[in-house]
Amino acid sequence: MQILRQTNLEALEKARALGPEGVIALLGKRGLEGRGGAAYPTAKKWKACRDTPSDERFVVCNADEGEPGTFKDKLIIRHNAETLVEGILVAAYAVGAKRCFIYLRGEYDYLRPRLQEQIDDVLARAKMEGVTIEIVRGAGAYICGEATALLQSIMGFRGNAMAKPPNPTTQGLWGKPTVINNVETLACAAQAVLFDDWDPTLRLFSISGNVKNPGVYEFPLGVKMSTIIDVARPEKKLKAMSFGCFGGIMPVDENMLVTPETICMEKCQHGAYSIIFIDETNNVVDVAYSIAKFYTYESCGKCTPCREGTIRMLNLLKKVRTGKAVRKDLELLRELATHVQDTALCGLGQTCGNHILTSLEHFPKDYEAYMKK
Repeated sequence: MQILRQTNLEALEKARALGPEGVIALLGKRGLEGRGGAAYPTAKKWKACRDTPSDERFVVCNADEGEPGTFKDKLIIRHNAETLVEGILVAAYAVGAKRCFIYLRGEYDYLRPRLQEQIDDVLARAKMEGVTIEIVRGAGAYICGEATALLQSIMGFRGNAMAKPPNPTTQGLWGKPTVINNVETLACAAQAVLFDDWDPTLRLFSISGNVKNPGVYEFPLGVKMSTIIDVARPEKKLKAMSFGCFGGIMPVDENMLVTPETICMEKCQHGAYSIIFIDETNNVVDVAYSIAKFYTYESCGKCTPCREGTIRMLNLLKKVRTGKAVRKDLELLRELATHVQDTALCGLGQTCGNHILTSLEHFPKDYEAYMKK
């Protein structure tokens, strides 16, 4: 796997030879995009941080991998943390940061001792005067995967999302310019700087659900869905696939070429390339109900649309599953999901209706099956 190639501090050495502007220009040329879901150009983010006047800047590694069905970053932390740490140092050098943080998911705390050893080792060998990397343990809140909530947590506040703009890149930790990238992005940054043959089309896919071979796989963008299915080996005939909680639910098309465009054309979101396969023994309404419970529990409660809307959607799905719903309830469910997405403060609320809207569109018979009882 490309993501497991180690850079052995050679990327940092090359970065120093290129200079900060040269590093940013090279990453732009390589085409590195964020791997946390937004696919924002990494070079553009780093340049905005570096160009913002400030006496201090920060780099934050988002290792709060809380999206259900996503576990690719854990693979990197376990098997190539050295390259991850080097990627953080390359970012710090490029933007002019001295203090760096790794916001580690609370459930990954068992990885912390080994990760700390590797941080200490890389820092000792890198000899970057005054640069520190601190691990901050998350408390298991899904909302802290959102950039502004993550920053609030690092600063010691409750992990609530904040309105944007200003964006963290120009006004983040303690009001100072802050680069936030996830684990895969920063590991790729080190590799992209060092290796001329680094391939920007390769992505890590977290595969799970009704399959015999769940796990993390590396495929190029444009891979045929049938190739992924052959590797995953479904237990029974597949019916649907979910791209994580916020990614939406769509029918399985074995001829589909997996790209952001083909997924988003179906009104789903590729996110972090997580695919949860659902076979024909499952009713999609049950999947949507499970996701709705997750969102209701994880909403931070700061904004009214998300706080109240997630509960209302959950109750409507519960009504469907108990056979008490009528067609008007489905119309209300669709209207409510759309309203919450349009008015919520952060990404959690803005995506919490995706699974409902897409399942209503693609699997109306599953809803009707409950309503006929």
